[in-house]
Amino acid sequence: METENILGQLNEPQREAVTSGKTSVMVLAGAGSGKTRVLVHRIAWLVSVDKNSPLNVFAVTFTNKAANEMRQRIGEMLGLDTRGMWVGTFHGLAHKFLRLHWKDAGLDQGFQVLDSDDQHRQIKRMIKDQGLDESYYPPKEVQWFINTQKDLGLRAEKVKDNPTKREFIQLYKDYEKKCRQNNLVDFGELLLRCYETLKTTPTLLEHYQKRFNNILVDEFQDTNEIQYQMVRLLTGKTGVAFVVGDDDQSIYKWRGANSANMSRFQKEFDAVRVIKMEQNYRSTKTILDAANAVISNNDERLEKTLWTAEESGPQIKLVANYDEYEEAHNIVDTIQSKKHPLKDVAILYRSNAQSRVIEEAMLQHAIPYRVYGGFRFFDRAEVKDVLAYLRLSINPNDDLAFERASNVPPKGIGSKTLSQIRSQAQTENLSLYVASSDLIKNSKISGRAKNAVGGFLAQIQNIEKQMANKPLKEQFELAIKESKLIQFLEKKKTEQAATKIDNIMELINAAHGYRPLLDEDEITPLESFLSHAALESGEHQASEWQDSVQLMTMHSAKGLEFPLVFIVGMEDGLFPHQRSQMDPGGLEEERRLCYVAITRSMKELYISYANQRLVHGTTNYSHPSRFLFEIPEKLIDEVSNHGVLSDSKNKYDSKPKKDKAASLLGQRIAHPVFGEGVVIAIEGDGDNTRAQINFETDGTKWVVLSYANLKFM
Repeated sequence: METENILGQLNEPQREAVTSGKTSVMVLAGAGSGKTRVLVHRIAWLVSVDKNSPLNVFAVTFTNKAANEMRQRIGEMLGLDTRGMWVGTFHGLAHKFLRLHWKDAGLDQGFQVLDSDDQHRQIKRMIKDQGLDESYYPPKEVQWFINTQKDLGLRAEKVKDNPTKREFIQLYKDYEKKCRQNNLVDFGELLLRCYETLKTTPTLLEHYQKRFNNILVDEFQDTNEIQYQMVRLLTGKTGVAFVVGDDDQSIYKWRGANSANMSRFQKEFDAVRVIKMEQNYRSTKTILDAANAVISNNDERLEKTLWTAEESGPQIKLVANYDEYEEAHNIVDTIQSKKHPLKDVAILYRSNAQSRVIEEAMLQHAIPYRVYGGFRFFDRAEVKDVLAYLRLSINPNDDLAFERASNVPPKGIGSKTLSQIRSQAQTENLSLYVASSDLIKNSKISGRAKNAVGGFLAQIQNIEKQMANKPLKEQFELAIKESKLIQFLEKKKTEQAATKIDNIMELINAAHGYRPLLDEDEITPLESFLSHAALESGEHQASEWQDSVQLMTMHSAKGLEFPLVFIVGMEDGLFPHQRSQMDPGGLEEERRLCYVAITRSMKELYISYANQRLVHGTTNYSHPSRFLFEIPEKLIDEVSNHGVLSDSKNKYDSKPKKDKAASLLGQRIAHPVFGEGVVIAIEGDGDNTRAQINFETDGTKWVVLSYANLKFM
């Protein structure tokens, strides 16, 4: 391939990154600066110019969609089949590794991937079986604890002993034992088991370090500890790591992401070359100037400034509203006046609960909309019901699949019978399937219960027997038919039931078009498909939508762009969220989220706030967000309550007043009596201004600023 074909359409920093040679590189890629293009062209350069084999490339992205797009673009550029290249998500590539090296990893060959919902059910049942009180050990909290430890690379025995978490650590141990027994692997386990296998098998590690002499990672700012360590381990002393990211867009701290991994990369990898990509190809100069002004208030960041060759574009419209209802109707009126294609419009909010009022206004005005990131295909209950039958047909010891399939459609296996089966399984250390067989064999259940359980076991055995040697599509058709799910739904004769039937039938189409993960014969197509379904279910990216307005959280908006964007609810306590003000580093994370939200806009940006809003059934009087004060006034156009906006009853000034007291929100302070704390609210003016402060040792207190003698930290 000609060098010019690879470099021709790139700017100077992009060319520098693509041709960077045999040294580790960190590309600081600002929003909209073309990072995907750089990754694709870098791989093309490695293969075409540096003469690396495609088999030597290990490229990681954060969604299956991004991985598929990258693979397709590489294939088109180089004119080659990319199936031999390892391009995928961390979880997807770890899964591929474990399928190839299941024996070294200490797994059974037919292990199944456990998705988040099934993991939650497993933990919930375990807590119940042990007679623990869910109010003290909430399953969601236990699940979060287990996943957090795995993301940190810690097994239960390595977790630092803490009296308040001792029972959680024990539950982690019990959970791991149960997963080993049932041949199940959750998302966190995929990465941890892959890392441990490489770390403890020198010959395997040496093989992959030699093979993957070029490791490329997208969205590096979103990596957690185990992912960072995986990159470090595979790179070794001889490999080259090429990471692309933007620490200003690190917004997944709650998911274990560590924005500090970018500065850490510079220190811990050898002779790292840093290349900044600051030219933005998405947004107007006005939008970029606003985003730069906001993010510059963060101290812990790698310096970069976005710029564009495009024109300044319109000012940012700032809209004050009486309450959230007026805010929603003003948005609707603006959308209707603009005549934009609806797919070009996005409404971003900090919290999911904010969508209700906006959705209501959309419905009232018959504007089609979609909530981006709603239930995805493999998360739908009826789809998971079918997959449970398929999972049981290849692994009868899958307890979670047993529980789901035994109840849908209803088979007469009541809670009492199920409880008896669980008790037998726990006492004898058996799977639910084997425990059921034992109960029947030893006549410990009788009558209807015996017939119901026996019928269900025969149903699974029948599916397993008939599926042998059939193509994947026919296996799905068989499982759907034998499960009797369609017949059960048809009797309901409702629109909802009809939709569920359509989803079940769509599974057959998915099976028909599915291509297995591995070219080799390590696993069957059905095993591969079930793992694929679990991995798809775990993704954080939503599907493509039809022509409609897009409603989404700011977190969901990352990676997307729209000509017209509304950022709503710009009020202190809502955005930045009140919880962030209690958390060290929380305010900086919220500011990064604001930066992400602003840079989703390509041309027009509307920012709105309400003077009052219902919160938990109580009217809350709001202060405009401190982030508004960080945007230069020359970039903002205050929209009056005329023109495209609906007439309003309220006659308040729409301009947020920047005052010294308001700027104290979120500040860390020291009080001579109460010690250190964080300012979480301000009220009053002049000498009567009071601050509500969350003190580390004395809790929340109000103090009068003119008398408090506060020191700022």
